Amino acid sequence: MLDKLVVVKLNGGLGTSMGCHGPKSVIPVRNDLTFLDLTVQQIEHLNKKYNANVPLVLMNSFNTDVDTEKVIRKYKGFQVQIYTFNQSCYPRISRDSLLPIAKDFDIENDIDAWYPPGHGDFYQSFQNSGLLRKFIEEGREYCFLSNIDNLGATVDIKILNRLIGDDRQGDKPIEFVMEVTDKTRADVKGGTLINYEHKLRLLEIAQVPKEHVDDFKSVKTFKFFNTNNIWARLESIERVLNAKTMNMEIIVNNKTLDNGMRVIQLETAVGAAMKCFDGGIGINVPRSRFLPVKKTSDLLLVMSNLYSLKYGSLVMSPQRMFPTTPLVKLGDNHFSKVKEFLSRFANIPDLIELDHLTVSGDVTFGRGVSLRGTVIIIANHGDRIDIPAGAILENKIVSGNMRILDH
Repeated sequence: MLDKLVVVKLNGGLGTSMGCHGPKSVIPVRNDLTFLDLTVQQIEHLNKKYNANVPLVLMNSFNTDVDTEKVIRKYKGFQVQIYTFNQSCYPRISRDSLLPIAKDFDIENDIDAWYPPGHGDFYQSFQNSGLLRKFIEEGREYCFLSNIDNLGATVDIKILNRLIGDDRQGDKPIEFVMEVTDKTRADVKGGTLINYEHKLRLLEIAQVPKEHVDDFKSVKTFKFFNTNNIWARLESIERVLNAKTMNMEIIVNNKTLDNGMRVIQLETAVGAAMKCFDGGIGINVPRSRFLPVKKTSDLLLVMSNLYSLKYGSLVMSPQRMFPTTPLVKLGDNHFSKVKEFLSRFANIPDLIELDHLTVSGDVTFGRGVSLRGTVIIIANHGDRIDIPAGAILENKIVSGNMRILDH
């Protein structure tokens, strides 16, 4: 079955929101290993274990392409074939004139005038690169696509079995699978699946009228949300593109550039193509398949003893009594950038029994700190709190000022 699979990772994003230069995929997340290192390890393990040849395909953007090409040279000796292609490059539009702000096609010269138009661009760019046809001709049938920063998105043999193995049902192939998982309070903004005009489709919060947003966020009405782990049949992608029936809702993204110019970016999302395929299904997967690292609060979880690393995959510790991950909120002013975040922890605290952590203000953590239950630490403006080495905080609120100085 694995010889019929291609793994695709969306690798167009930069690490800027976490204060890092270059592609997000080269940020170290665990034991000095980056998102890309972990992905390559996972697929190499799969290929060795099953004597298979699953290729890894990276969809880069003009922001990440040059750096990624340099980085992947280090995987030459690995048992993984790596392919890359670039997604499209669209001109940003002025919000005032509604015209492109680019003066010519020299992208390098005026990089701020251009943007990658979201991951919905995957299908067309994959075909344009020639890779779609190449893999079909090799006899490959499905691609498994996910965000490179979702550390839970590993190849799931059970899903593959449902598509092309013993669990396959009926004569008609499944053309599209969206992995969804149970919604918690932390996920109220995530896209959801709806049945509309006899087809399953993705509904995003941006498409919901203001007066219905609370209904959309309700865990009762919409129990699942989209993990953006997608399985799609290669021949079906080709058919839909060739028939020109690929239509995805446009996401209007208003942005203000550093120079104060207000622009519009028109984007699409990869999951929105679901309605263009026949026989699409949603599969409710465990939460462990959705482990995105968008902020340093996510980084705190994946660097901690909540997880151990096994062949590039993160496995939750058996000592954790419940399957949910803790809710962590770290103050933007002192924790949003990776370098500053790391400087505030002598080492990563023990989080095995943590439910909820909120940290705000100038707070540092000594070695061997243990956080359990609900812990809230708030340093007032101008004050600082040093959590001493070896401290065990269980269901505690710490506020005010607490300096620990060497003498």
